[in-house]
Amino acid sequence: MPGLFDPLTIRDLTFANRVFVSPMCQYSSADGYANDWHFVHLGSRAVGGAGLVMTEATAVLPEGRISPQDLGIWSDGHMEMLGRIVSFIHEQGSIAGMQLAHAGRKASTRRPWEAPGAIPEAEGGWKKVVAPSALPFTDTYPMPQALTRDGIQEIVAAFAAAARRACQAGFRVIEIHGAHGYLIHEFLSPLSNKREDEYGGSFENRTRLCREVVAAVRSSWPKELPLFLRISATDWVEGGWDIDQSVKLAGELKQMGVDLIDCSSGGNVPHATIPVGPGYQVAFAERIRRQTGIMTGAVGMITSPVQAEHIIRTEQADAVIMAREFLRDPYWALRAARELEQPIAWPVQYLRAGPKGAQPRVPVDLKSFESCFEEQHGVPEQ
Repeated sequence: MPGLFDPLTIRDLTFANRVFVSPMCQYSSADGYANDWHFVHLGSRAVGGAGLVMTEATAVLPEGRISPQDLGIWSDGHMEMLGRIVSFIHEQGSIAGMQLAHAGRKASTRRPWEAPGAIPEAEGGWKKVVAPSALPFTDTYPMPQALTRDGIQEIVAAFAAAARRACQAGFRVIEIHGAHGYLIHEFLSPLSNKREDEYGGSFENRTRLCREVVAAVRSSWPKELPLFLRISATDWVEGGWDIDQSVKLAGELKQMGVDLIDCSSGGNVPHATIPVGPGYQVAFAERIRRQTGIMTGAVGMITSPVQAEHIIRTEQADAVIMAREFLRDPYWALRAARELEQPIAWPVQYLRAGPKGAQPRVPVDLKSFESCFEEQHGVPEQ
């Protein structure tokens, strides 16, 4: 059975190890543009040995941002700096991934370290916030407008266009954000979706937007490259989205070309009672993996190397996807490999600090996947 530092192959891509950096919002962009903060934040985790480094939730439309300071991919102009970041990540032997997102009714809000609540248009917020139904997240959040059918299709098209831009910028993995109370999750859950048309009511209808986004992204993304989906496996509220529905959806999405389910939970309603503790969401990854055969990523208070290794060795998940621990220690993967006495390649600049016999990193080869994009979409290499 594999271990934490064994390679993982998905489609034509092989990750050096199963330690993945989770998307973490930095709230540090202007007009969606990446900058030096993102270069250092993402690049340092690649130097630190993670097999996959994902961007924060990256908005497919300007009104799909959580805050005015979110990263974006709705414009061709966003690609230049992102491409520079991608190249550096790949030079470190890691793989660059992008999480595509639309915040839905949780959009146009302030950054976490500011006074909570909606941002009025006069202060940089946006005129229209959208959701499946006209139900605000809380009284301090914007009142959303229920999306029309045309509005829904515009968003589906925006996800597809964002995937094409991400590929042009050199990203190798796309993750669709369908969790944490953002737009796709809002459609999935009967707590936030009160529609009476083909996008509301039954399981088939509530999952329709998710399936349409997956189909659009998969058709716009090279067949050789992996597609992930992050879900909240449960709302933690009676009558909401739950693990049984998550298993059913994961099985359907596997047939549509999703390669890995990133298994989180919660975020859709403010009053949920969540039993937070070490590894509290790992059981969701294990159940979805065992019942559907799809690959899964485990998240949620995974902090120690022994804990992460146990998750992989016992086949509860195919990868561990970590956030806060990487904020505390960008070089967590190097430290974990040393603690577990497992081999990991080191940056040549740091070899003198590595364990005896440590090998230098080999950059990831970009060329074959750039030509793959050109071949499939007629877009020249950058």
